[in-house]
Amino acid sequence: MDGRQWRSTIAAAQAGDRRALDELVEGWLPLVYNIVGRALNGHADVDDVVQETMLRAVDNLDTLRDPDSFRSWLVAIAMRQIRDRARRRTADPLDDSDAHGAADFAELTVLRLQLEGQRKEVAEAVRWLDDEDRQLLSLWWLEVAGELTRRELAAAVGISRQHAAVRVQRMKARLETARGIVRALDSSCSDLGRATARWSGQPDSVWRKRIARHIRGCARCDGHGRPGEVVVPAERLLVGLALLPVPVGFTLSLAFGGKTAVAATAATASVGWSAKMLGVLAKPAVAVTAGATIAAGGAYVVTQPPGDRTPQAAPTALSTARSPALSSAHSPSPSTSPSPSSSPSPSPTKKTDLYGSVVDAVDTAPDPDTPPAALPRRPESGLTSSGGARTVMNHRGDNVTFTGEGYVLVRWQISPQYRAGGLVMPSWTGLKGKLFHVASGGGRRMDDPTSADGKTSGMGGPDTGYTVLPDGTQQMWQNEYFYLDGTVTLTVNERGADYGIAVGPSTWDAITEDITYGPDQGARRYGLVRDNGKDSAPVPQYVTREKPEDAATVAQRSEV
Repeated sequence: MDGRQWRSTIAAAQAGDRRALDELVEGWLPLVYNIVGRALNGHADVDDVVQETMLRAVDNLDTLRDPDSFRSWLVAIAMRQIRDRARRRTADPLDDSDAHGAADFAELTVLRLQLEGQRKEVAEAVRWLDDEDRQLLSLWWLEVAGELTRRELAAAVGISRQHAAVRVQRMKARLETARGIVRALDSSCSDLGRATARWSGQPDSVWRKRIARHIRGCARCDGHGRPGEVVVPAERLLVGLALLPVPVGFTLSLAFGGKTAVAATAATASVGWSAKMLGVLAKPAVAVTAGATIAAGGAYVVTQPPGDRTPQAAPTALSTARSPALSSAHSPSPSTSPSPSSSPSPSPTKKTDLYGSVVDAVDTAPDPDTPPAALPRRPESGLTSSGGARTVMNHRGDNVTFTGEGYVLVRWQISPQYRAGGLVMPSWTGLKGKLFHVASGGGRRMDDPTSADGKTSGMGGPDTGYTVLPDGTQQMWQNEYFYLDGTVTLTVNERGADYGIAVGPSTWDAITEDITYGPDQGARRYGLVRDNGKDSAPVPQYVTREKPEDAATVAQRSEV
């Protein structure tokens, strides 16, 4: 969710449009709820902190000068409320009974998002973090999921991006220790069972140290995972996870226009607070509508946002990169780790000769030393680009339109050093005619290892974090080539991971020269020909003939 998409809504809300304010609060409440809920791990104070955050945002909305910065502004308010609550808690310790009736946010995350395996392990490990680490994790979790940027994370914490990188690395190390504790407690180690016999079952810093000390000295508990299992970095497990839905019965009471807010709880899960309900606010009596009670005098309620989103599976791990030797190494590289979720999608298979019958899918890297097949030559009557001979697109919404008959180059630049996490793929929209994915080159796939230990590639590494593709997305090469006979618009949908693409018309000769440049000339691998010269050649993913308002909504499986 990007604040830039909300510019007109924010401006209208600042001007006093209650319908716009309705949309604004309803749209951004889940983000605030997830930050606060995870930072406080579902403590009973969560509702109060969320309400105070939204109240301050509404009351101070007219002070926001740049609508594009709304998200970072709202997140900063949430973090201030979390820190204020922590200071109050230190000065006046809360009764432990306050937490007994509160829902454990880790448990809610597991249940509502249907997490299993290592994703469930990460969610449960959060319980073992200190308050400060959990506050930072609440932001980093959303950064990896593509809901925040590193700049916004740093601003919310009040530190520089460089300092934020250091803080995040330290937090991630402690999170991995906590994951080890979760794994150990789930094991059958009798020594650990005796060591924790007097443990109450509630995570705390004392028992974290005791169990971690046991793990370091125990051969059974000190393994990197269960037998036959590779421990996947947390950031790759969190990519693509949905926001946890606001729970049924959640009540948000806001003061508006200096008037007191009075609210009651919704009776159903299907109805949120809508513009239709705002019409009763000026009436002197209490009104009841569609399962939500609203009191007059400027009061309104948010109970349950629109229906729960279907949980999204995290993207698969990066696919096999250079050679069988790497995939059998004891310490697998990011490009060889197995998927933590579903099995990989099959490679494209030919059904018929109809155009669009074959769509790109997850594939394995070819042998790097095998030269490509000959590229079929298709007609090149000429191709025009709205961006000229070469267009560099680095920001969400950047786009270029191609028209004519000829080849197109898309050159990738992925920048995990600036912002790792989930990558939202560019998309092709408004297709008229035919578009094919004909070849891949540039001397490397972006997941080819670039370090001796095989842990770093063009997709990232241990020091920067990893850029991870959506589940089922085909791994890109440095250069990707397409053939167009018609018209199509290519749009960058950057959010989450930082990336850019350079695009422009190309030629059959230029493509052939690129893909035949091999390891003997300094490349990591030869290119790959995908085109068969027929209509059954593969169609790229994320293509549509429609012209959606948000290009990021184009489906992965192209239907053309």
